[in-house]
Amino acid sequence: MPKRDYYEVLGVDRNASQDEIKKAFRKLARKHHPDMNRDDPSAEEKFKDINEAYEVLSDSDKRSQYDRFGHAAQGSSWGQGGSQAWDSGGFGQFDSIFDIFFGGGFGGPRAPRTGPERGRDIRYDLEMTLEEAASGLEREIPIGRLEACEACNGTGAKPGTSPTTCSACGGTGQVSETRSTMFGISSVSRPCSKCSGQGTIITDPCGTCSGRGRVYKTRKIKIKVPPGVDSGIRMRVAGEGEAGVRGGPPGDVYVYITVKPHPVFKRHGNDLICEEPLSIYQATLGAEIEVPSIDGKSSLRIPEGTQTGTSFRLRGKGMPDVRGRGRGDQYVRVRVVTPTKLSENEKELFREIAKIQGEDGSREKSESKNFFEKVRDAWEKRA
Repeated sequence: MPKRDYYEVLGVDRNASQDEIKKAFRKLARKHHPDMNRDDPSAEEKFKDINEAYEVLSDSDKRSQYDRFGHAAQGSSWGQGGSQAWDSGGFGQFDSIFDIFFGGGFGGPRAPRTGPERGRDIRYDLEMTLEEAASGLEREIPIGRLEACEACNGTGAKPGTSPTTCSACGGTGQVSETRSTMFGISSVSRPCSKCSGQGTIITDPCGTCSGRGRVYKTRKIKIKVPPGVDSGIRMRVAGEGEAGVRGGPPGDVYVYITVKPHPVFKRHGNDLICEEPLSIYQATLGAEIEVPSIDGKSSLRIPEGTQTGTSFRLRGKGMPDVRGRGRGDQYVRVRVVTPTKLSENEKELFREIAKIQGEDGSREKSESKNFFEKVRDAWEKRA
């Protein structure tokens, strides 16, 4: 029967890189390894073919010869039909493959943990207002978690008794099995079936926790959120997570902050931005107005002739820095509101202003007197 093309055996393109060849080999070697296919008599032959193909294609010189002459390039130095790939000198990659199948990166079951194990961390999502974020808060939050059983002190055994060391594994949680393979004698460890890999056996379990050593409870814990927090910040509350196993330390609680959108303010870092409407009279003549701030109300001086879109800064009226480095600023962007309903008296005033602005049809002449002074004069005359 003619030999299959080595590239076809590994399922790679003829231009495949060494990384691609190695990746394909590991995948196929794991799939067709004889120890994992004991019921398949053809597995050993497939594995030999895969190994032989890799032996050639992973070597740049051998691959070059194979690309030029095909299987005819094989001589005694590579072995006939892949035979040399199975002796001690012909398969230089085998040590790493052995590791893959017996405890390495692709290996079988992991060894169970028999020592202390840290408890699981818990996530809590906290939603708060912008005002709360500015001032900080203290709050009790409910946390559902597994805690050490008080009745048995977390051992899982009935009070007055204790777990016993497993006689099958001697407390290691693992048993070794010796296998005879084509590579020789190997020893493989697997979890002890008698103690389920725990290393101990509870013959008389605790009635409160049913031998698990932990019980589920909901507790309220107090947290303190500093001023200046923002959405996306994560706070760690050490030691308030689930209880550890076999005397291990507890996990932590992580509080994820979300600050709700505010109807007035938009936040940009530690700065706050808001929009304030101005009447046309305030914008024209200037005014002293009150604007909202995160702390209450603040006074803002509007100069005469203010245009829509003008921003004013209130220093130190923004959000506190969460690290305690002062406060941001507040920016007030004004929007001039054009009146839609005017009394006859108001209309007459605006007509008079318009007339002043365009007197003699000459804009230049009217510039000799400041426009805002003219408006003030017009209002004073009508008064």
